[in-house]
Amino acid sequence: MTRQTRSNDPPAKPPSAPGRVVPDELSGRPLDGVVRALFGVSWGDARAHIASGKITVDGGVRLEERAKIRAGSVVELKMNAPRPRKESLGAEGVVFVDAHVVVVNKPAGVSTVPFDEGEKGTLDERVRDWLAHNAPRGGGAPRPPLGVVHRLDKETSGLIVFTRTWLAKKSLSSQFRAHTTLRRYVAIAHGKVTSRTIRSRLMADRGDGLRGSYRSEARDAEQGQLAITHVEALEDLKGGATLIACKLETGRTHQIRIHLSEAGHPIVGERVYVRRFDGPLVAAPRLMLHAEELGFEHPSTGEKVRWEQPPPADFEEALARLRRGG
Repeated sequence: MTRQTRSNDPPAKPPSAPGRVVPDELSGRPLDGVVRALFGVSWGDARAHIASGKITVDGGVRLEERAKIRAGSVVELKMNAPRPRKESLGAEGVVFVDAHVVVVNKPAGVSTVPFDEGEKGTLDERVRDWLAHNAPRGGGAPRPPLGVVHRLDKETSGLIVFTRTWLAKKSLSSQFRAHTTLRRYVAIAHGKVTSRTIRSRLMADRGDGLRGSYRSEARDAEQGQLAITHVEALEDLKGGATLIACKLETGRTHQIRIHLSEAGHPIVGERVYVRRFDGPLVAAPRLMLHAEELGFEHPSTGEKVRWEQPPPADFEEALARLRRGG
């Protein structure tokens, strides 16, 4: 007797997709954009498929979401493919590593550290796994814990440094406190932004449950944490926004997001600090904020070191759309 499928049976797992040839118009595009275009999935799903080893290019598993793909390559989605080895960073990339520090290009959507005890797959956890399998240990000593000296918001992409020794953590923590590090971000902000320096003192609750600046000038001199952001307007966009660069003189929690929002120019994709913004919101897949440059004094050699990482595909796509006026 034929078995009837009940309406409350669990849905079937999405099927794998046959190999698809990369057309000329996608040649040179990063892998996440190619997967999104070929298989009609979201940016998040495209990156998740890549990070979990479900995407092959010309028969080989590819884990680098920014890898450039040539026209004529065959890309396949294998939903039942085994996950890659734990130590693989997947969508992230190690930009630099030595015995003292590790610089990583953080993708959007990954927390720097766990928000609570139950959160897994955070950036610090993945970097530890990568180091355990790929970076040699000095002197045969046990691997030290990974040091966190600054953070990026979950939706922010870009460069971040972790330390590998106690002395490196002490040195970099001191540099961050003294505001001698180089941190330059690019962002897309609502409206027509002009170059300026924004200076305020930030408080944990500005009165509506959110972090923000003290409003009373009389209290400014003694309350809150001093926050200074140097804003440079780079390009007026047709879609009601501006491409900007922000250099941090200080590094407070959500500093750039708060300062731009309070100036009347919240970052495109902002979902928290937009309560007081009454203009039309520009659509975006996530917060359009990217840590493009990072520099500091190397804790061992004293040399000035600097790295630069261009924005990921979702940022570039939103920028291109706004340049067209979309």
